[in-house]
Order: sequence, then structure tokens, then C-alpha cells
Amino acid sequence: MKGNVIVGQSGGPTAAINSSLAGVYRTAKDRGAKKVYGMRYGIQGLLEEKYIDLSEHITNELDAEILKRTPAAYLGSCRYKLPEIHEDMTLYEKIFDILNRLEIEAFIYIGGNDSMDTIKKLSDYAIITGQPTRFIGCPKTIDNDLALTDHTPGFGSAAKYIGTSVKEIICDSFCLEYNKGLVTIVEIMGRNAGWLTGAAALAKGEDCAGPDLIYLPELTFDVEKFMDKIKELLKKKSSVVVAVSEGIKLEDGRYVCELGANVDFVDAFGHKQLTGTASYLAGRVAGEIGCKTRAIELSTLQRAASHCASRVDILEAYQVGGAAIKAADEGDSGKMVVLERHSDDPYQCGTAVKDVHKIANDEKIVPRTWVNKEGTYVTDEFVTYVRPLIQGDVSPVMVDGIPRHLNRPR
Repeated sequence: MKGNVIVGQSGGPTAAINSSLAGVYRTAKDRGAKKVYGMRYGIQGLLEEKYIDLSEHITNELDAEILKRTPAAYLGSCRYKLPEIHEDMTLYEKIFDILNRLEIEAFIYIGGNDSMDTIKKLSDYAIITGQPTRFIGCPKTIDNDLALTDHTPGFGSAAKYIGTSVKEIICDSFCLEYNKGLVTIVEIMGRNAGWLTGAAALAKGEDCAGPDLIYLPELTFDVEKFMDKIKELLKKKSSVVVAVSEGIKLEDGRYVCELGANVDFVDAFGHKQLTGTASYLAGRVAGEIGCKTRAIELSTLQRAASHCASRVDILEAYQVGGAAIKAADEGDSGKMVVLERHSDDPYQCGTAVKDVHKIANDEKIVPRTWVNKEGTYVTDEFVTYVRPLIQGDVSPVMVDGIPRHLNRPR
């Protein structure tokens, strides 16, 4: 590698995203990159010429190890949708002017579906205009919805946190008895893909019965059938715990959360901000049945809980960062690094690269065969798929009893 590298982070952060950043940085330096720049706030920040020299912030091996254990996007993130090339050539000229001035050989973008759209457009422009910079996508999303990859870095740690938290919620729910019982509804991220919500089933084991119901966004949600299920369960037990995706929809296409509150915020990619599903359902249960209810949103915690990170996830995140640099150095462009599973037991997984045009703006959802007939729980096949991804722990670097993170650039 003879030139410089620039790397950015985009979309929702994860507990493993900075491990990929560390993998990019270390591998680029090992392969001879003169400088490794970091975009501040992704492509949006680059357009404002906000970038840093990472060697000024990652000064030794300890910094790199702490970075791997630091949650959220160290460089800052964005949700910025590039226009189609023909719609604004001036914008692309500006981006490539910056890249050429910085002598960028490889552009690495760590992100999910929308981020791969950025890689697709930039690599297409480079081909059209004969630019030498190579563009590689590095997968990242807790949603696990990227096409052509077995799973995505970030998902394993989020799944581990969800399984752990749901198990603890179940334990807590049996502490007190209420005359008409207790219904706890846990709202989990996932707009159109239910991978995270399904991970609630990981709570089930020898010492825990697991959640009573799990509802994924892939299947239509029927409020009346849900209410009937709750009433039926309360006849048998004093506490009911339900995991629901934030993105569950009614037959008419409306999100359940829209029944309880206005969903006004829409991001650059047209995604509504979803919140309030658990609150609406808990209110409906309390009003109709009269029992005690709790609505719990795991919210940001499920993507930021580095203290509960999966060792497999952190190692694979680092691995795909390194693989992205390797791919660019070997001449690939317009590609994304993917994870390919070879076996479940023992778990074995490797990397490859795939055409980003077949990945960008596509979504991988939970197969219907991995959800039970009633649509109220995931199958053993789902759990077999997820369980290897949550294995192992990553010991944080503790200072005064609290995990140490790498100071963010200002």
C-alpha cells in the first residue's frame, strides 16, 4: 500500500464498531499506508473537510486495545444520503477533490445498508471518471439485516445484551405478587428485521423459562389476538414477559407505535423514528385487564453495552476491518466484506468480499421457517444460528471501578 487511507463510520453505532476501526488502522499501517485519516461524522463531515490523522490519537498498542472496547462511533457518525450521481455531479466532484488532495488510495466505510449505498455510489463515480481511489464497505449493524453476509459485526454483542437483560427482567418480574398479575413488555430495536427481538429467546435455559411471547416485525401483528394470549397466560401464571420489535405492524401497514403517539421524526433515508410500542401495548393491557404493567425500552443500551460485549463479535469486527484494507490493497473496489459461516459446532467463520451493488438498499429478514406457526416465538433453528455469536467475554480496562474508553477526538 503506497498511498493514504481514509475511514469513516456511518449509521447507528454498536459495541463493536470501533473494533473494526482498530482493525482498519492496524492493518493499513502494517501494509505500509503512509497516513490513515478518520472522517469526523462520516461522509457528511468529509464534505465539510472534517477529518483527523488517526496516528495522533492511536499512539500505542494499549490505545488500540482500549479503542476495541470503546462503544459508539469513535469518529462520530451520520445519516447522510448521497444523491444519485446524475442529480448532483458537483457534490461528487467536491468529495473527490478532497480525496485527491489527501492522496487517498483506499476509502473504507463502516456501516449498514444505507452506508453501503454510499460505497456503491462513490465507487460508481470513480469508475465513470477514471479515479484511482478504491472503495470498500465494512459491515456493521446491530440489526443484522445486511444481505449476502451470514451476520453482521455488532449483532452478536447486542444479542448477548438482549438475552442477558431479558433474563434479568424475568427474574425481577417474579419478586412481587400482584392481585391481577404483572405483564412486562420489552421493546427491542429492529424496524423491518426481527433478529434482535428474536435474541430475547437466548434468555431461555435450565434456570429460566425465557420470555412468554416474542413478536417480530416480519409478521403482521394482531392486537386482539395479542390481548387474548395475555389473558390466557395470566390464568396460568402471575407474571408474563413479552418481547416485541419496535417495528411490528398492523395489517393495514401502520406501526403499532403509531397507535399511541405521533411519529414525526424522519431521517435522510425516509425512516420514521419508532418508539412507544411497549408503552402503547402496556397501556392497552392495563386498561382492558386491570393488571400491573411495565413497558421497558432497551433503546440505546442494546447498541452501547460494551461491558456485555461478545468476544466472538469483537474479534470478528476487528477481522472485517483488516479484511477491508486487504481487499482494497489487492485491487478490489465497489465491494463489501462479508462473513461466511463454515460450521455451527464448532463455530467457524471466515471472510470474503461481495459486490456492494447486490447488498446496498437490500434487507435480510428472519426466515418464516425460523418463527413458530402462530408467529409468537422463534424456533430452535434461530437460537442455533445466534448462540455461537454471543460466546466469550471481553474484559474491559477498568479504572476506579469503571471501564476506560479511548478519549474522543474534538
